[in-house]
Amino acid sequence: MPEIEIHTVPFDSPVAQRLITATLADLGARYGGSGDETPVEASEFVPPAGAFLVAWIDGQPVGCGGWRSHGDQAAELKRMYTAPQARGRGVARTVLAAIERSAREHGRRRIILECGDRQPEAIALYKAAGYERIPNFGFYADEPGCLSFGRTL
Repeated sequence: MPEIEIHTVPFDSPVAQRLITATLADLGARYGGSGDETPVEASEFVPPAGAFLVAWIDGQPVGCGGWRSHGDQAAELKRMYTAPQARGRGVARTVLAAIERSAREHGRRRIILECGDRQPEAIALYKAAGYERIPNFGFYADEPGCLSFGRTL
């Protein structure tokens, strides 16, 4: 199996934006609309307050995810995605581990996220990585089907 490389990139870089567009299209297919209306600014993903990472296999970008500060000690996971052709190859697990490592290196002690109930593969990934349900928070906190998770780093 080819090696997965992880690189930190600006959130507003062309490669990140292509993957984010694919992320939102995937979410739109699952939930309708634009996929995710959560307010997100590129500046939120600039170290030390956040980071955005892209996974590459054989020189091709195949996944992404980032974190942004959520208070002084927590990080919020955002825009996790694996391209369909790379699914089942450990990309999401590798990106998640890199995000957690980055957040921990920047002083975060906890990571939280929200996702929807129409993302069974994401839910399985988070549970397998030790995430537990927490009270809903964020933009979709009061929406039916919102699921929030957290994990101590």
